[in-house]
Amino acid sequence: MAILVDDVQLAVVGLGYWGPNLVRCAVEIEGARVKAVCDRSTTALAKLARRYPSVGGTQDLARLLEDPEIDAILLATPVSTHYELSKRCLQAGKHVMVEKPLASTVEECKELIDLAAERGLILMPGHTFLYSPPVVKVKELLSTGELGELYFGTSSRVNLGIHQSDVSVVKDLAPHDFSILLYWLGRPDFVRAIGRAAIVPETIDVVFIDLGFPGGCLVHVELSWLAPTKLRRTVLVGSEKMMVYEDTSSEQVRIFDRGAELMEPQTFGEFQLSYR
Repeated sequence: MAILVDDVQLAVVGLGYWGPNLVRCAVEIEGARVKAVCDRSTTALAKLARRYPSVGGTQDLARLLEDPEIDAILLATPVSTHYELSKRCLQAGKHVMVEKPLASTVEECKELIDLAAERGLILMPGHTFLYSPPVVKVKELLSTGELGELYFGTSSRVNLGIHQSDVSVVKDLAPHDFSILLYWLGRPDFVRAIGRAAIVPETIDVVFIDLGFPGGCLVHVELSWLAPTKLRRTVLVGSEKMMVYEDTSSEQVRIFDRGAELMEPQTFGEFQLSYR
């Protein structure tokens, strides 16, 4: 597989909610250049052109795919378009980074992965938290065993809205939690989930997911578009220490030297715990 190092020519497709953020980040990458952007909206193209005059704009994706100077495409389009657009980009010989989720179905994801491997191209979902210093720090703590034996964890990613028209809350929010948990804990042995569509018929907007990991650690994940406040918090409880990772907090990772231990009974039938 080719590895891109420097002098990478990029194009961003989709200038809705997240696309302009990709452009802003990409123009700051040393060794890379955003050559062009693509969107159906002339208003969005004009707005971006005012901010980045050197970046070309087009409504025609085919023009980008036919440009031999463009090495990679960054896709920030609706989820329902991820499969088809990623496939077109890969078939045109372009490396692809696509916002989460990679596609709408497992079958579509597998097909894209196989196509990228067949063409020797990089296909990358936008799991941005895997490159976040707090998430990497927690991985280091777990690798050193600082928390001890992991008992359980909880993860909450909830807020009020924004309801998506083409995906459930699972595909909208869960990719972040799953990518983080798999990075920290490995693949789960089992997954159980239950949810409901409270507002839009047949579009699940609240879900509760239980995962069981090797070693016995259980993690409960809560996802919702129907919450009074925005919350991004993961808690891991171990035999030695406890950890809270809160993305929206000024102190994103907190370690607590707290726990409970079963004490040796002094008399028959005695049951005592020691808390710290």
